[in-house]
Amino acid sequence: MRRVLLVEDEVGIADLLRLTLADGGYALDHAATLAAARARLQAEAYDAVLLDLSLPDGNGIDLCRELRASSTVPILILTARRSEVDRIVGLELGADDYVVKPFSPREVVARLGAVLRRQEWAREPAEAPSPLSWHGLEVDEARREVRVDGAPVSLTRTEFELVLTMARRPGRVFSREQLIELVWHGAFIQDRVVDSVVSRLRRKLGALPDGRTYIRTVHGVGYGLGE
Repeated sequence: MRRVLLVEDEVGIADLLRLTLADGGYALDHAATLAAARARLQAEAYDAVLLDLSLPDGNGIDLCRELRASSTVPILILTARRSEVDRIVGLELGADDYVVKPFSPREVVARLGAVLRRQEWAREPAEAPSPLSWHGLEVDEARREVRVDGAPVSLTRTEFELVLTMARRPGRVFSREQLIELVWHGAFIQDRVVDSVVSRLRRKLGALPDGRTYIRTVHGVGYGLGE
């Protein structure tokens, strides 16, 4: 049975999720504060973390950042914060999904299962892929590194996934909806989030000698790498 840690100060939500998760084959531990969550995470190994953002002793984003610095454990943010900024921050810091309250407990179980399946697929042994390159841009999936003319480029997790998706299919134009599905795994975000990440990535990659950017915009369609 998989073990899940819920970091949530509302007891009613914890009780409801415990019952629903049990029906789905999960064992749930509950921590009502960041301090209690940190203590449990130091003492136990969990298969996933369900994380509220507004907690009595701080912001759950801090715990998300701490976990991502040392762990790949799946993180699902459960919160009443609906703003686009909060979604962007949570996903950029490494959360695997973002669920807004009020939510259906069955939806949480379904999303949790989807995240865990993606992690299992990523762990399946496979031959290390060769780096992808185009006009001085090199994307090394095995090392999770990006270089331009041999110089490393520091990217966030989402920026790397975005350039990797495009580098796998140079010349193809992706719609925003396709990028949300491939990079954000269908998480509920607005098109402006995609535009924002593309804009930052374009600045970080720089331009080709002829002045063109690596990522081109096809108005009314979407974005692509190369011609």
